[in-house]
Amino acid sequence: MSVGTSSAPGARRTARPPASRPGEHAELGIDPDQLPDGLVVADEHGRVICFNTAAVRITAVPAERALGQRLEAALPLEDLEGRRWWQLTDPYGGLAIRVGQPERNLLLPGGREVLVSARYVRTRPTGPVHRVVVTLRDTEARRRTERSHAELIATVAHELRSPLTSVKGFTATLLAKWERFTDDQKRLMLETVDADADRVTRLIAELLDISRIDSGRLEVRRQPVDIGAAVGRHIQAHVAAGQPADRFLLRVQHPLPDLWADPDKIDQVLGNLLENAVRHGEGNVTIDITPSVSPRERDGAEHAATSVTVSDEGPGIPEESMNRVFTRFWRGSKRGGTGLGLYIVKGIVEAHGGTITVGRAPEGGAQFRFTLPVGAPAYLA
Repeated sequence: MSVGTSSAPGARRTARPPASRPGEHAELGIDPDQLPDGLVVADEHGRVICFNTAAVRITAVPAERALGQRLEAALPLEDLEGRRWWQLTDPYGGLAIRVGQPERNLLLPGGREVLVSARYVRTRPTGPVHRVVVTLRDTEARRRTERSHAELIATVAHELRSPLTSVKGFTATLLAKWERFTDDQKRLMLETVDADADRVTRLIAELLDISRIDSGRLEVRRQPVDIGAAVGRHIQAHVAAGQPADRFLLRVQHPLPDLWADPDKIDQVLGNLLENAVRHGEGNVTIDITPSVSPRERDGAEHAATSVTVSDEGPGIPEESMNRVFTRFWRGSKRGGTGLGLYIVKGIVEAHGGTITVGRAPEGGAQFRFTLPVGAPAYLA
């Protein structure tokens, strides 16, 4: 255990959070070494009396070396401008009304960044500082989030550049040389501009969906949905675009329970799954719609649901990639698109209280199956 006794003056062993009342730690069963974040506690003399395992991991300073040391020596922190943090904040000699320091990025020796916050514990308001409690957090998780956001921006910017360049090129050409083109040529260029404008609109919609999913603000406006008819419309759109009608097999198992869902978002899910099956799969695309059951979130009891399974006969998804299919920027063997579609699909399904899985179809291709709970919203019950 990293909380121990030191022979240095003023150091002593503590087995409970310093701000706790006597006996409280024993009742809660809290050990500082069980905390996920680094915990460093200094006494009224500024000497370290607690240096838990997470603090050892984050700082690479052995607990036995830190215990009993002055806080500024055991934890020499600098701000991003190279100034010594403890001299700037002066927890023991600063303002008597100060209660701590908010979380901020600071540097350990060697330049490693950590997130640090501090709490000043006083026995009475404006009294002398009795304890300084410091928490340390590794910045790696935040760095991964920042990298993910940067990658998202770079991906969307790259995807936007191509259609916007096309739109700009065709419109500039038409404006400059309108009389030199035939009506058929003008129509072709305008149709290309229209298609590229639609692509830009889809990319912006994807970006907004990502933002709402990540912030938990994706709204679901439930209405009665005929899932069989919705799938039928997507099949007809693919046939109209040139796919053979006999490539699609729709099987609906009746009777289906009434499904209340957001029709626009369910169309988005179906459109993405069928598009993937057509573009990345081979052979026939089979869509099975069946009644099902799913566990209720509140009590775990099973209740009525509808399942939709989309299968193709292509090469399928490699086993080692199965757990990454619904992550951002995942793309199959045939590159193309932003790699955000399945991430958004998963977010939409889960916003409905449903689940989605990926596996291997009986014919060897990819198989996606999503299950949505059914029934009218509570305000209509």
